[in-house]
Amino acid sequence: MARKVPSEAEVLNYFQTYSNWGRWGKDDQMGTLNLITPEKRVQAARLVGDGATVSCSRVISTQVTPESHPPLHPAPTHFIIKSGEQFAGAANPKTEIQAALDYFGVAFHSATVTHLDSVGHVFWEGKMYNGFSSDLVTASEGATKESIDLLANGVVSRGVLLDIPRTKGVDWLEPGTPVFPEDLEAAEKACNVKVEPGDVLLVRTGWYKRRLDLGPVSFDVRPGLQALALPWLHERQIAMLGGDGTNDVQPSNYPTVRLPMHQVGIVAMGLWLLDNANLEDLAAACERHGRWEFMLTMGPLRIVNGTGSPINPIAIF
Repeated sequence: MARKVPSEAEVLNYFQTYSNWGRWGKDDQMGTLNLITPEKRVQAARLVGDGATVSCSRVISTQVTPESHPPLHPAPTHFIIKSGEQFAGAANPKTEIQAALDYFGVAFHSATVTHLDSVGHVFWEGKMYNGFSSDLVTASEGATKESIDLLANGVVSRGVLLDIPRTKGVDWLEPGTPVFPEDLEAAEKACNVKVEPGDVLLVRTGWYKRRLDLGPVSFDVRPGLQALALPWLHERQIAMLGGDGTNDVQPSNYPTVRLPMHQVGIVAMGLWLLDNANLEDLAAACERHGRWEFMLTMGPLRIVNGTGSPINPIAIF
């Protein structure tokens, strides 16, 4: 029997039904990160046992792949402005400082770079989260509201990994496979963990493992959460959603709401998103420790008026 999925009309209604506009005041720009309280950070800190740390970031590569999707997603660039070659095996003036210098550029809102989306990243009908006008993100100044610099003090909370392929007994979900609330709950049961208010929820689809094993993949077809997961995320009151892809199943099969996690999640709910994480090392660490909860820390770059940042989330056990 085929699973009933919400119609596009029902998903469009989510913009009102699951809206957090005004919940934390008419001037709020933090959205669901308001759910990370000092008490929540203390709870997260108490999860640290042996102090083992795990990166949840992919390596940033300058390789051009089908996922690069130019011109909006050009591959990162890395140039050595000054190298060490000129100093090797030669007599150099003692007064010269011998050093290497780099230039690095990245269009991080892509399908390959691990990055954090601020709630100023996506608009719906000319509005950002909490009703701010989209023209507050300008070509000349950037995000004058809801910038990534709001997270100057970082993000620290309880992280929870729900490993969907592990629960299903497969290495990864195939391209275009949707993740439903019952899949999330089956993973909770299998891992003996429950998603709670203020958590950073990480959902593993195995997409990055598939990429590592089989090579670069299409930008347009990938596994991820189906729109039906949005009511579940709202009910659980998570602070942030992260995944090893772009969080949304693609294609969504909704012509006007092509990315429900980004459009409804960011704009209506004020939900911050972590895209393109590396959850393979984390999944292995969870298996070793026998638990799927941990302290999770993030320190995004303080980009003035930026709509997001490349990021290296660190899980601590």
